[in-house]
Amino acid sequence: MDLLIAQLLAVVKSMWKHRWTGLAVAWIAGLVGAVVVLILPDRYEASARIYVDTQSILKPLMTGLAVQPDVEQQVMMLSRTLISRPNVEKLVRMADLDLKNQSKSQQEATIETVTKNLSIQSTARDNLYTLAYRDTDQESAKRVVQSFVSIFLESSLGSSRKDTATATTFINEQIKGYEAKLEEAESRLKEFRLRNIQTMSGDGKDSASRLGEISAQLERARLDYREAVNARDAAKGQLEAERKGSAGGGAVQSALQESAAAVSTPEIDARIDVQNRSLDALLQRYTEQHPDIVSARKTLKELEAQKKKEVAELRKAALAAPTVGSGGNTNLAFQEMGRLLANYEVQVAAMKARVDEYSSRYAQAMAAVKTAPQLEAEGAQLNRDYAIHKKNYEDLVSRRESAAISGELDVASGVADFRLIDPPRVSPKPVAPNRLLLLAVAMVLALGLGMFAAFVSSQLRPVFHDVNELRSRVDLPILGVVTRLTTDEDRRRHRMDMIRFSVASASFFVLFAIGLTVMAIFMNRQVG
Repeated sequence: MDLLIAQLLAVVKSMWKHRWTGLAVAWIAGLVGAVVVLILPDRYEASARIYVDTQSILKPLMTGLAVQPDVEQQVMMLSRTLISRPNVEKLVRMADLDLKNQSKSQQEATIETVTKNLSIQSTARDNLYTLAYRDTDQESAKRVVQSFVSIFLESSLGSSRKDTATATTFINEQIKGYEAKLEEAESRLKEFRLRNIQTMSGDGKDSASRLGEISAQLERARLDYREAVNARDAAKGQLEAERKGSAGGGAVQSALQESAAAVSTPEIDARIDVQNRSLDALLQRYTEQHPDIVSARKTLKELEAQKKKEVAELRKAALAAPTVGSGGNTNLAFQEMGRLLANYEVQVAAMKARVDEYSSRYAQAMAAVKTAPQLEAEGAQLNRDYAIHKKNYEDLVSRRESAAISGELDVASGVADFRLIDPPRVSPKPVAPNRLLLLAVAMVLALGLGMFAAFVSSQLRPVFHDVNELRSRVDLPILGVVTRLTTDEDRRRHRMDMIRFSVASASFFVLFAIGLTVMAIFMNRQVG
């Protein structure tokens, strides 16, 4: 620590030896700084205040129908990105600042100067924005701020409309693409249905259900066919016995009764079967109270009643034959049995045709069941693709309508309401430079330069002030020290030198103090 203090003292002594050099540099630097501060041109500031009202009564009413952008964030981003090169170039042209530019370098210098002197100050809580510009010419500063306000308002109105137009164009392109996809999916689905129209049912039943229904119809038809064959065979056997004379009147009457018991009505049975199938199809879609089901059940009851009536009439006619064993009566009974046999033959043929038809339908249904899973999978895939394209298409159409409503909302209410609170005005007094502060800074810099000059001079022409400093610098033995004798004349010269240095130093500070005082008084008068 003692060594460090000793070194600092040695440096101070060396600088003190070259004090006049430092004082001269301080005076020169101070005078130059004062002149520079005094000749700096006055700068005037033009400013304008804008209030941004982001509240609109239409936007809460249109919630859910139109897209609601974050207006405050948009305005804040606009304020931060407004001072860009394209906007500054436009501002230079609008304010006629480029009239004196004769080269590209001058144009670039003007743009850089305007960019540096422009400023936007915002109070996010109050949505107040202050646009300011500083220039040496008051009229130029005012023109720049007026143009800056115009650019700010135009940018705020045009950005949202441009975004809306871009979004609408993009959505329209996507809608066209999905329209083509939807038409292609509809075409594939139509071709699939036309190609498999025979295997598709309109009642909503699948292949297994149709196969079970046809199987039940086939079994019922086979049962009816066997009954008709049995009745025909019985009538045929009785008729053969009557021909051979092996059967008496009682046998004929018994045959007539058996034939009457086996009477059937194929036409009405077919209509009843059709009505039952229609009723089953209706029950799968409607309830018991539906008018179509009520009507179908009423028709079915009427057909069953008609069947009972015809069967009763046929049995009555068969039993009304005489039982007397005379030849005439026997011939009448024989004729009646022949007529019944012919009727049974017709029923057998009809039942045989029905069985064949249901057998063919059953075979077709069985073949359809084998290929049904593949067809159902293909149909499900087509329906799924069609449903996805249709949903995306409807969503895009809805988004397009929402974008259109949003655009109309922006036109009606605007992104925000921009109100010019304070029009562009120029401060009557210059706002820069602050000569009082600059003069104080010049004095401090001058003192610093003087001390630096003294230090550099001491390092360029170093001297040793004591034995210890010399001993630390050289590696030679010091045999002794010769002391200088100070006379009265030397002391007088030293005092005079100190007086001159003190006067010169005090004059430096007094001169700067007077300059600062005068500058402060002048600035106070300007403000007043």
